[in-house]
Amino acid sequence: MILEPVQRPELTDKTKSAYEQFERLIIEIKKKKLPEEIELVINRHITHLNTVSDADKKLRNEIRKEQSKIVGLLAQKLKIVPKNYFKKTWFVLGMTVFGLPIGAALGVSLRNMAFLGIGLPVGMSIGLAMGSNMDKKAKEEGRQLDIEL
Repeated sequence: MILEPVQRPELTDKTKSAYEQFERLIIEIKKKKLPEEIELVINRHITHLNTVSDADKKLRNEIRKEQSKIVGLLAQKLKIVPKNYFKKTWFVLGMTVFGLPIGAALGVSLRNMAFLGIGLPVGMSIGLAMGSNMDKKAKEEGRQLDIEL
C-alpha cells in the first residue's frame, strides 16, 4: 500500500501547487496495480518528502526531485508514464539525435555551416512525432497515468 503525503496547509502558492501536483501523482499511481518492491521504493520517496520540514524553496526542490525519481522508476521498470512523457522526452532527443546530424550533413554538403540550424526544427518535428506515437501506444495499453507533469 502506498503512503499518503503529509498535509501541509501552511505552504505558499508556488510550493503549494507543486505539492498538490505531487499528491495528484500519488493518487494516479494508486490506481495502478504495482509490484510490492516498487511500492516500497515509492514509499521511501514519500517518507523522505514527509520528513522535509522547510515549507518553501527547499521543499519545492525536494518535491521536484522525488517526483522525478518516482516517474523515472515507473517509466523504467513498468513502462508506466504520465501524459505527454514521451513527447517531452523525444522533443529534445529529436533535436539532438536527428536534428544536429541532419543540419551538419546539410552544412557540409552545401559547404556552409549556417545550414546547421535547419536540421534542428526537422529533428524536433521527428522527435515530437515519435513521442506522440509512443504516448498514444502507452495510453492504448493502459500504461499512462491521468496526469501531465
